[in-house]
Amino acid sequence: MKYILVTGGVISGIGKGIIASSVGTILKSCGLRVTAIKIDPYINIDAGTFSPYEHVVPHITDAIQEWVMKQAKVPVDGDETEPQVCVIELGGTVGDIESMPFIEAFRQFQFKVKRENFCNIHVSLIPQPSATGEQKTKPTQNSVRELRGLGLSPDLIMCRCTTALENSVKEKISMFCHVEPQQVICVHDVSSIYRVPLLLEDQGVVGYLSSRLNMPIETKSRTMLTKWKEMSDRSDRLLEQCSIALVGKYTKFSDSYASVIKALEHSALAISHRLEVKYIDSASLEPATLQEEPVKYHDAWQKLCSADGVLVPGGFGVRGTEGKIHAINWARKQRKPFLDANSTEFDPESKHPVVIDMPEHNPGQMGGTMRLGKRRTIFKTSNSIMRKLYGDAEYVEERHRHRFEVNPELKSHFEDKGFHFVGQDVEGERMEIIELDDHPYFVGVQYHPEFTSRPIKPSPPYLGLLLAAAGKLQGYLQKGCRLSLR
Repeated sequence: MKYILVTGGVISGIGKGIIASSVGTILKSCGLRVTAIKIDPYINIDAGTFSPYEHVVPHITDAIQEWVMKQAKVPVDGDETEPQVCVIELGGTVGDIESMPFIEAFRQFQFKVKRENFCNIHVSLIPQPSATGEQKTKPTQNSVRELRGLGLSPDLIMCRCTTALENSVKEKISMFCHVEPQQVICVHDVSSIYRVPLLLEDQGVVGYLSSRLNMPIETKSRTMLTKWKEMSDRSDRLLEQCSIALVGKYTKFSDSYASVIKALEHSALAISHRLEVKYIDSASLEPATLQEEPVKYHDAWQKLCSADGVLVPGGFGVRGTEGKIHAINWARKQRKPFLDANSTEFDPESKHPVVIDMPEHNPGQMGGTMRLGKRRTIFKTSNSIMRKLYGDAEYVEERHRHRFEVNPELKSHFEDKGFHFVGQDVEGERMEIIELDDHPYFVGVQYHPEFTSRPIKPSPPYLGLLLAAAGKLQGYLQKGCRLSLR
């Protein structure tokens, strides 16, 4: 097993995730089996209950060295073959107190797995003040010095910058950060993040990692990278636009819905449309807002009414729930394409409990009580839209993260009104997928389909939403769920 640790310096949000994903992409295009681990240095008894405003993607770590080695061996490509390379993104910024225990863990880890099996990519910032236009290397020098002082030496320094690195700047970083010039990689701003893997490929990152980690690299034609380049080129010349209203609780911070936005982007790109996301705070759609802040209320409804489709992502707690219901009701009546990606909880004292606690959930206890991970959903009918979008599969396996579910006792009441639970769990007790009759696209799912969406393979529920919003869903289904080359 080869381990590639990605760290970051100078500022947070520098792009470690994109670098880690890009490295994984170009290695996978070489025929290697690649997996990834994301570690955020936030110590909390149950980080899964963080609000997205506190942090975007909370994780919890335990006995980190053995945990990393165990997780790295978990098959991820749909078979039982063990991965060959594990790309590890360590969140936070080098020097922060939160990341100290994790940096120390990886300092020891590098000796446990041996040098030929471990390398460090450090992502740093090269600021370019507008007053002088000069690319400054001092922040990167200080960041690398800090990292070395903690016991890790970068093998590649990936420099985030506005424009391409000048040769003199690259040589300066090489000189003062104690690496060869070819180990300084320029990651300048590009038209699309999908061009970053190609940027790394052009600068010989694969060749360096192959030599440094003694990895066998295939020399035959790399079909995946060719497809990736075609996709990147297509993303730069999109003419048609499709707008989606995202009605949620955490819309002040778009990264709160990072996975959802990426899933929408993947699907929009697949149908050659430029995506416009209209963020709407669900609470702004409620009658109370009309009384207190009428301008905000009308602005929210104007955004909703002008969108081509509506998406309601998951969220915990009762705040904003009424606004979500108003948006869903409007989409149903106006026949607007709609996707509800994971429902949550309502009033626990309700006399008509449509959404209830799972039997195994201890009411009132928030931490560690979710139904988590990949679960199988069985299609109960052969002619549902969702089944067709999934390639006429008999079942799908998607990731779950919830503690509430639709009350199965009300199943017949829904079906009498034209709602059909086309997907259920293996036991047939949990309602997983719902569709509405006589509607272009009105779908709700219990799971989080965005977690398995990929740029070249978009999530079927999201693809269905974008196709319906663009007025192309029926044509797509009639063609056997195949997109034309155009």
